[in-house]
Amino acid sequence: MLRSTKIVATLGPASSDAATLERLLAAGVNMVRLNFSHGTAQDHVDRAALVRDLARKSNRALAVLVDLQGPKIRVGKFEKNKVDLKNGAKFILDSNCELGNQERVGLDYKELPNDVEAGAILLLDDGRLVLEVTDVLGSEIHTVVKVGGVLSNNKGINRQGGGLTAPALTAKDMEDIKTAAKLHADYVAVSFPKSGADMYMARTLLRAAGSKALLIAKIERTEAVANLEEILDASDGIMVARGDLAVEVGDAAVPALQKKMIKLARRKNKLTITATQMMESMITSPVPTRAEVSDVANAVLDGTDAVMLSAESASGKFPVETVEAMVRVCVEAEKSVDRKVSDEVLGQGDFNRIDQSISMAALFAATHLNVRAIAALTQSGSSALWMSRFVSGVPIYALTPEFDTYSRLALFRDVFPVMLANENSDRENLLVRAEVEMLRQGIVQNGDIVIFTFGDVVGMGGGTNSMKIVRMGDRKAR
Repeated sequence: MLRSTKIVATLGPASSDAATLERLLAAGVNMVRLNFSHGTAQDHVDRAALVRDLARKSNRALAVLVDLQGPKIRVGKFEKNKVDLKNGAKFILDSNCELGNQERVGLDYKELPNDVEAGAILLLDDGRLVLEVTDVLGSEIHTVVKVGGVLSNNKGINRQGGGLTAPALTAKDMEDIKTAAKLHADYVAVSFPKSGADMYMARTLLRAAGSKALLIAKIERTEAVANLEEILDASDGIMVARGDLAVEVGDAAVPALQKKMIKLARRKNKLTITATQMMESMITSPVPTRAEVSDVANAVLDGTDAVMLSAESASGKFPVETVEAMVRVCVEAEKSVDRKVSDEVLGQGDFNRIDQSISMAALFAATHLNVRAIAALTQSGSSALWMSRFVSGVPIYALTPEFDTYSRLALFRDVFPVMLANENSDRENLLVRAEVEMLRQGIVQNGDIVIFTFGDVVGMGGGTNSMKIVRMGDRKAR
């Protein structure tokens, strides 16, 4: 059974050597994430080059995601690396403090005193510690500890309910966007966007750097949930970043938000990645918990394009085994997905683009014929994206001569990229070459019915205007 849902693996110390990367690709990784919160620019350039080289040698489509760090809203460092805060104790967050102690600690984000007031609740270290602001005096935020515990260097700070004004794109992010362009990233993820304007700015900077990467907005702020539609409109996809999001909106709200976000993104023809703690226990264990299995399966049933591993693959003891476990869960969950698109669903919406109308017509035909596959001959990947927003049960093979498109398509749910040699030829010769390649790779057999979508003008992006139903091997249109 083909696996529709794609897998994203974060690279790190546990997954940067060639041997491990080869095993990760063989296990089923479709996209690698380069986390720019760690490592140097050259580290990421080198990792991207290595993993792409391995993907080419194994004839696998692989996307590369650059994940920007975003604003560092964190405490500073302590004299003794950590302190133990007791319930009821007084504690000061001081933007002018250099080294912290039992009474106070510094701030990486110097504007925090301007963003809070008495009564505000601050959540530290992913919500493990809770402080209530009692007063703000210049650079000092005076608090009382509501939920204590050990607080160590550089732990994150969230405000319950949101409201922090830190910009989504920092000076470091702007430099990292140049690195993303240098390593030819397929996707760039923007951390902590609050509005569509944040994403438009990121796209402007990305294009100015010479990159054609697609933009992913990480939904992890309360404000982002409120502005979800405008963020989606300004992005190519979203990441359901459940860690910081849960801290700001409350963990109980996240499952319903996840479903809402994925549903809305698919309706708007956008991509989705579900992330954070999906197989967390496998950082140290060779098997997942039953709850983690259910979590991954639930994301698959929600319709996410991809599920993502973070520390599990970056620094865990079992990176390959984690990917293998995730593959098994995805395949099993997909067996229970309703894979029949109704006429009513396909009839929703109006299309003002010819290429989108052709894509919908192909899906309609596929649900009424015994079709083995849909073959989208595409320059940009748009037709494959539109078709993949509906679960039809028919695999979509996206044939393209463009390497950038081939790589990006690796993230699309239900889409399987095929590289087609870039030869000057007319439409009929292109179709013949596409048939030959699909037969050569064993994707289809002689006698199978395949729906082809393509454009009259070969090599023109957005030019899909034709559909042809072919019985493989006899070249007779049906």
